[in-house]
Amino acid sequence: MEQNNLAGIRQYIGQNRERFYEELFSLLRIPSVSAQKEHHPDMLACAERMAELLREAGCDEAGVYPTDGNPVVFGQKILDPSLKTVLVYGHYDVQPAEPLEKWNSDPFEPVIHDGAIWGRGANDDKGQSFMHIKAFEYLVRTGKLTHNVKFVFEGEEEIGSKHLAGWVAGHKEMLACDVILVSDTTMISDKVPSINCGMRGVTYLQLDVKGPDKDLHSGHYGGAVANPINTLCDMISSLIDKDGRVTIPGFYDDVVEVSDADRAELARAPFDLEEYKESIGVRELKGEKGFTTIERTAIRPCLDVCGIWGGYTGAGSKTVLPSEAHAKISMRIVPNQKADRIIALAEEHLKAIAPPYVTVNIERMDAGNGFLIPITSSAYKAASAAMTEVYGIEPVPSRGGGSICVLAEMRNILGADPLLMGFGLERDTIHSPNESYLIRQFEAGMESIALFYEYWK
Repeated sequence: MEQNNLAGIRQYIGQNRERFYEELFSLLRIPSVSAQKEHHPDMLACAERMAELLREAGCDEAGVYPTDGNPVVFGQKILDPSLKTVLVYGHYDVQPAEPLEKWNSDPFEPVIHDGAIWGRGANDDKGQSFMHIKAFEYLVRTGKLTHNVKFVFEGEEEIGSKHLAGWVAGHKEMLACDVILVSDTTMISDKVPSINCGMRGVTYLQLDVKGPDKDLHSGHYGGAVANPINTLCDMISSLIDKDGRVTIPGFYDDVVEVSDADRAELARAPFDLEEYKESIGVRELKGEKGFTTIERTAIRPCLDVCGIWGGYTGAGSKTVLPSEAHAKISMRIVPNQKADRIIALAEEHLKAIAPPYVTVNIERMDAGNGFLIPITSSAYKAASAAMTEVYGIEPVPSRGGGSICVLAEMRNILGADPLLMGFGLERDTIHSPNESYLIRQFEAGMESIALFYEYWK
């Protein structure tokens, strides 16, 4: 590819930079928090604005489609049905901004300073979705578009994408594509880019442990009646053994051992153990024996307690033996493990290890599968070539420890692989106060996406 293709998109960005900021900020100012019902009108407003931006960028049609939850935005430009079709996936909903006192500026009044865009959704995922709209705009307005392009932006990713898979299944023909292009992930660093070729799935449940029919005086009953909190802690502590392996029978049955060659590819990623520990404020790490830190978060499943509560937690003391205790437990799973089976195994095991002096109730909350895509595909190679040209170094294939479970469902429904070209960095603190997005990453993303279309023949 001639250098002037990269020069062209860079020139276009330079000529339109201020307009891009104004348009992105119009999205970031909308508090489209899907987890909070009072923001439902904002969800509708944000969806309408996304559709408007798609039409302005060059889509022949773009509109807002209702679901049983928040609406889906769909737009497309079809040049010729015989051409390859890219389906761009993203989401316009954001995490709650709380705790507000931790922000250095209004989370819904975006600002630019220190080389970054600051505000809720700057990265996740309004900023990254916006890159695709602008790369598409460049290709359309310069006559360089040689693919059919479709966009689907949902408003429920941050709350589990409960309605998108059903909507996709109901619009399967309209969404037909050859690849699902996604920017909703991070890369290793802006010096060593990476392409995510797989993600873990996730299951989530709540475990309720109940003992006596009411809270009891710990002096009158302590030592004679089982304490549900103590019992819950015993149950939880038994779920992981001394080698860091999950003890649920059958948990590892479908885990495929990654080849030495694939482990070597993962090891290409630069990793400073001391810097990693310092960045999160811990002295030592803990995980499954026999695997590196990168492998533990990429190619291995795990179990974590995400919340635990019970008894009296107010000011001062209250000598009470509580009647119940609760915990929320997540299990990250790897490709080939099936979410429904894993959560069923967990439920069966937790009931089996519950002692007779308590009763347990288990509520299934979320379950979604992971996925893995081949790095030999033409789409992956095109993305790699594009990012190599932009960054001057070949990107490293990586696997994400997080989950976008709806992509596995979309892959099954549409028969097309997801391709994750994420440009976020860990320093962007998505989901936390002071979310930001480096401008150089924002612009490198637009450049890489535009070049992807030119490399993918």
